[in-house]
Amino acid sequence: MKIAVPVMDESLKMAGNAGHTPYFAVFNLNGGMFKSFTLEGLRANPKVPGEEPHDHDEHHTCDHDEGDIEHIRAHDTMADTIEDCDYLVVKMACKNTAKSMNNIGVKLQKYNGTEALAPKILTELASQFK
Repeated sequence: MKIAVPVMDESLKMAGNAGHTPYFAVFNLNGGMFKSFTLEGLRANPKVPGEEPHDHDEHHTCDHDEGDIEHIRAHDTMADTIEDCDYLVVKMACKNTAKSMNNIGVKLQKYNGTEALAPKILTELASQFK
């Protein structure tokens, strides 16, 4: 099983908004009852090429509607980057991110905790991945 986490950089600090993350850290889930996670690698988010890494806060909303085809395609391109993953862990994801992930079968797993680092977040959520 593969799990993607939106991160700011190699530090693996989780990004607040999945749709605006510079990278996705992709982890492999190992084990049965006692789960462990190994980092497969970082994948650049093609939706935000050339942007300076920044972390949107929880109040950012995506106000693009279903008629904004270019914006929808950008979300689909982002989803294609992690289409081999089973889950995407998110603090926040707009409706377009959710729809694009649903279209390719990637489940969203909400994280509401205070931990900042992806490996520790995955450990907290381990029981949610089935």
